[in-house]
Amino acid sequence: MNICVIGSGYVGLVTGSCLADSGNNVICLDIDKDKVLSLQKGEIGIYEPGLANLVERNAKENRLSFTTDYKSSIENSEIIFLAVPTPPNEDGSADLQYIEKASLELANYVNNYKIIVTKSTVPVGTTNLVKTLIKSKTKQEFDVASNPEFLKEGSAINDFMFPDRIVIGVDSTQAEKKLKELYEPFMRK
Repeated sequence: MNICVIGSGYVGLVTGSCLADSGNNVICLDIDKDKVLSLQKGEIGIYEPGLANLVERNAKENRLSFTTDYKSSIENSEIIFLAVPTPPNEDGSADLQYIEKASLELANYVNNYKIIVTKSTVPVGTTNLVKTLIKSKTKQEFDVASNPEFLKEGSAINDFMFPDRIVIGVDSTQAEKKLKELYEPFMRK
């Protein structure tokens, strides 16, 4: 499958490299040009056991790439993961500004049916927000799903590759079928 992961921080990079390692074509999209240039040179900037090797191997096999280009990344992807920061506000609630900005920007390039998946840690109701924002800018068909991450620093690769659970929240059978297919290689237990 052709996948785009928006956000190349800890969650995005682990998600993208693990999905690439299972045979998918993954584009990691980030607005930080310096981060993208570093990733293109193989400098991941994050310490996680096994991650540098996973990124290097999949980049060499042309299954994993890094870019700042929203247009080509979204247009050429079937599934788009939102893995952007959601830092806490002063009151402890999640700051969703990056989710909102990414949703509005990707909506400009939805050229056919897409599945947009929230991977970031977000409050209940965020998929409805994402759906409303995208719907405000496109008439194309799309679904929004929730797929929270359960990664522990120091064992994130193993946690992703051999999960004790995979949680997917969807409203459509089309999105459910596609996401089950995507995660099938990780359901070996």
